Amino acid sequence: MESFKTIAIFNYPHETVVLRHLLEQEEIPHFFENEITLSVVPLYTTALGGIKLKVHPNDFEQVQEILDNLNSPLKIV
Repeated sequence: MESFKTIAIFNYPHETVVLRHLLEQEEIPHFFENEITLSVVPLYTTALGGIKLKVHPNDFEQVQEILDNLNSPLKIV
């Protein structure tokens, strides 16, 4: 896990729920740094620098694609 690097930062734990599911579905090794602390004391988000999504550098492109798809505008059919 020492070689894992931050690819995204979130302010609140609820922002990571869908992303966690997608990463687990793709079997991409990851972890969210500060997640438990901020779920207990959400006001520490600024002091701790938010919840950091950490992944291995080899998975950066795949994770960035997932993040881009999540940030695309919602399409209602």
